[in-house]
Amino acid sequence: MAAVGFGFGDNSATPAPESIGVLRDAYPAADASHSVPLDPFFADLEERTFRFFWDTGNPRNGLIPDRYPTPSFASIAAVGFGLTAYPIGVERGYISREAARQRVLATLRFFASEVNQHGFFYHFIDMRSGARSNESEVSTVDTALLLAGMLFCQTYFDGDDPQEIEIRTLAEEIYRRVDWTWAQPRPPAVALAWTPEEGFARRDWNGYNEAMLVYLLALGSPTHPVDEQAWTLWTSSYDKYWGTLYDQTYLSFAPLFGHQYTHVWVDFRGIQDSYMREHGLDYFENSRRATYAQRRYAIANPKQWQGYGKNVWGMSASDGPGPARESNLGGDRRFLKYAARGVALGRIVDDGTIAPTAAISSLPFAPEIVLPAALEMYHRFGTSIYSSYGFLDAFNASFPGPQSPPQPTLPGWVDQDYIGIDQGPILAMIENYRSALVWRVMHGNSYVREGLERAGFSGGWLEQPPLGPTPPPPGPPEQYPLVQNPLTAAALLAQSPLAPTP
Repeated sequence: MAAVGFGFGDNSATPAPESIGVLRDAYPAADASHSVPLDPFFADLEERTFRFFWDTGNPRNGLIPDRYPTPSFASIAAVGFGLTAYPIGVERGYISREAARQRVLATLRFFASEVNQHGFFYHFIDMRSGARSNESEVSTVDTALLLAGMLFCQTYFDGDDPQEIEIRTLAEEIYRRVDWTWAQPRPPAVALAWTPEEGFARRDWNGYNEAMLVYLLALGSPTHPVDEQAWTLWTSSYDKYWGTLYDQTYLSFAPLFGHQYTHVWVDFRGIQDSYMREHGLDYFENSRRATYAQRRYAIANPKQWQGYGKNVWGMSASDGPGPARESNLGGDRRFLKYAARGVALGRIVDDGTIAPTAAISSLPFAPEIVLPAALEMYHRFGTSIYSSYGFLDAFNASFPGPQSPPQPTLPGWVDQDYIGIDQGPILAMIENYRSALVWRVMHGNSYVREGLERAGFSGGWLEQPPLGPTPPPPGPPEQYPLVQNPLTAAALLAQSPLAPTP
């Protein structure tokens, strides 16, 4: 498919887990400049993924397309990831601090005057005007993802420059006006969404999934906070999802994005709420186990999809080749379009579609299996899945492709789009692995800390003063007490039989 742009831009088995006490002690204070060296491929991937946000965004209002290059409305969640991307770009030298300030300020000015419902925004809006797209809903979780990016910028841009002062002021104003209690038609739960046509959605957010961020920001609000019982309700459904699956005992949610989104901004290493204290781990370790479970599922490959293996795995919410049915691999197979795929207790959604974001966004949790997975997908499939802005959203080696028979290096179906909410975690989690930048900055945000403490979290960095010593990044792998015989990316590549892509 030809690129169609908006023209906006500047052109194995898991090592045995140890106790939470070990986790707390595993990350001694380190200089903020500490950074984990990575194979050059990952530096290339990080920069390409950053360029997605910088190039496709509208510099006049900061809006980011939901997908690209297919012409698309903007996604406010993608904007939240974009706001997180710009300081990363500054720290990596991709853009100047001044350029980042200007883009962030344009974004915040736009949302300060954007139509909203009690501070919440429509999920999808027009890239230019910001008008509601079609019959899009006012979304609590997508507003939370947007706010997380704003709060990150509020804390990062801490200088005396008038633009940085305005960034902090506008982020404060936008966050303060969100009335979380309005979104509680059935308190203490928070509803999924609202529309002017139907009112509130009939469903509320109950754990466990990406809406952990909703409750933490709602609990941390200085103006319209929800009651602490909201977190009690959120965790009350956890037992339905706690159990052992593919050799991992953990709190399950099928698509990996649910184990990643909140972790983009919140450093869960060594901090626990009541539920995690009772079960002897933290949410960081829980996400690590979820990552291992998906890999083990791909190795087992119970549906016998083509291409699955120890280094080709990962399901999340992504595009797919469907809707379609094909007589494939000896049976009638159903292929999905955009869907939340994954593995959880009592729920497996798998049509053979791999989303690179699923594995790569788990890099801080399990680098010893994510590094070789990313490298193998890149070297095996090359430019068929890796292009201008990094990995295309998804591929499916079992779906009949344009080649007959398919070439061994080319999956049968490859998405032609990048999706903003899949690109964002790739970029942020590579950076969190390399330098813990987003986590370190958010340690200093009082609203995130307040939300965590009201939810009952304690331990780890929460026991330090708000602006105390910064933690190290979560690597290199040899610093992990839970990892046995780790290999660096360079060593993994050296051992690979795959020849480097020219």
